[in-house]
Amino acid sequence: MSTAVRNSDLWFRNFAPAPGAPVRLACLPHAGGSASFYVPMARGLSPSIDVICAQYPGRQDRRHEPFLATIGELADELAEALLPWCDRPVAMFGHSMGSTLSYEVTRRLEARSDVTLVHLFASGRRAPSVPANDHVHERDDEGLLAELKRMSGTMSRILGDEEIMRMALPAIRADYTAAETYVHDGGPVRCPITVFTGDNDTRTSLDAARRWREHTTGAFDFHVFPGGHFFVAEQSPAILKLIRDKIANS
Repeated sequence: MSTAVRNSDLWFRNFAPAPGAPVRLACLPHAGGSASFYVPMARGLSPSIDVICAQYPGRQDRRHEPFLATIGELADELAEALLPWCDRPVAMFGHSMGSTLSYEVTRRLEARSDVTLVHLFASGRRAPSVPANDHVHERDDEGLLAELKRMSGTMSRILGDEEIMRMALPAIRADYTAAETYVHDGGPVRCPITVFTGDNDTRTSLDAARRWREHTTGAFDFHVFPGGHFFVAEQSPAILKLIRDKIANS
């Protein structure tokens, strides 16, 4: 097995393989999230779309690996690890921090002649060019836990287990650091962008989400759903339908 394929297997999980699907969708999690967040999406889109889900270092089966400090480092590694999966057209989906990462990975892959990027779905995140004024990563453990509970960013059964939450805090803090210190310095992508956002998301205003329009020379679509920052889980049927429709028309 080549180094590239081994690296790809380390970074991506294929929970519901769809070998006959014409398009592959790479899903990148939110800060503190893991590949398993996208299991429902993978199952919901198979067999028409082959979904692969990123697993960042420092969590679950990669919990003993060192964290990566910046969005740029994460995007470099993800883009390289994604190459063996690019034997068919690829779309990107990210939620929250994963949206920024998806944009950066798309920029890197569009620079190559051997990869076809058909769509970028950005969920629950302000546009990359909108400056951040967040300092969650600087809070102590109690402050970080309070922010997670405020956003309902983890399933309630996990939030109720203080020990599990505290074990996950180093990975969560590392991701918040990468996301909150990110500075946009690139041009637009060529592929179409579709943005999903919640109408009660305290982390992302509608105006900040609409500014994703500035980041593509292709088509742009914008959808507002009821809910807070993690509306994506609550509005799954409608979001999956939109993804299927957009990819089918790519």
